[in-house]
Amino acid sequence: MRKATSASELRQHLSSIVGPTARAARSQLGLTQAEVAQQMGLASEVYSRLERGKMLPSLTTLHRLCEALDVSPDELLGFTRATPPSTETPARRRLFFRVRQLDETRARAMLTLLSRGKSHE
Repeated sequence: MRKATSASELRQHLSSIVGPTARAARSQLGLTQAEVAQQMGLASEVYSRLERGKMLPSLTTLHRLCEALDVSPDELLGFTRATPPSTETPARRRLFFRVRQLDETRARAMLTLLSRGKSHE
């Protein structure tokens, strides 16, 4: 029979799973803690605490974390990934992360430059 777990123990357990999983996902993307924190609208110190397993994110923060790291909530909670892992390189994922940070005008300019470069090959 399973021992009853207090809410505090459950939070600690989940934090110890979410933090290292977030760190691994961030590392796979080739991003810094500051970059992810900025995208999520968090202070770097707060994001650092989250990765170290010192805090459990709220549902809203968990959602933003999933979007920033391009992972599902199941993955962050330690469940196996249902889809095959990405074959993208960290450099490519980092580039896509940077492009998503651009406003529409700059993104269109980037696409124009890329299409011109391709036609000169």
